[in-house]
Amino acid sequence: MKPADIPGSLPDILAPHLSLVFCGINPGMRAVATGHHFEGRGNRFWRVLHLAGFTPTQIAPEHDRTILQFGLGLTAVVPRATVSAAELSRAEIQNAADSFTQKIEHYAPQNIAFLGKMAFAALCGKREIEWGRQALPFGGAHVWVLPNPSGLNRSFSLDALVSAYQEVRLALALPR
Repeated sequence: MKPADIPGSLPDILAPHLSLVFCGINPGMRAVATGHHFEGRGNRFWRVLHLAGFTPTQIAPEHDRTILQFGLGLTAVVPRATVSAAELSRAEIQNAADSFTQKIEHYAPQNIAFLGKMAFAALCGKREIEWGRQALPFGGAHVWVLPNPSGLNRSFSLDALVSAYQEVRLALALPR
């Protein structure tokens, strides 16, 4: 069953062989209600993406599909929407692992950036995850772990988020 077929989920924005896929833990309620990724009022994803140089202008959530033209994609590990990722159990993330792995293997992106440590830690079975590039690949893709841009995550300032995302763009030599 594809995420788009699951009630309360959000369709992926993916294409084969993308340079980088950004992977959230799961969609927010507002994103599912509108049908657009990172739609939450306080979510800083689109702003950070632009300020880090991935896009020449800031994409509005309702134009989220345009991210494909930059060789970028969007997905989530768990398709079920929640108000907060804290509502997900580690078991729920692990139960989504097989279908998520198959999706990544099918689309074969060069890189995947997990937004936050929670999902990647559950998927790889490690408790301690560092920020940045990971030694372990996932589904054939190089792995990065970036801070989650959610408005609920205020542990990182806008500048810190931009710096972390920009590091990935520069390491991958993606055009500005």
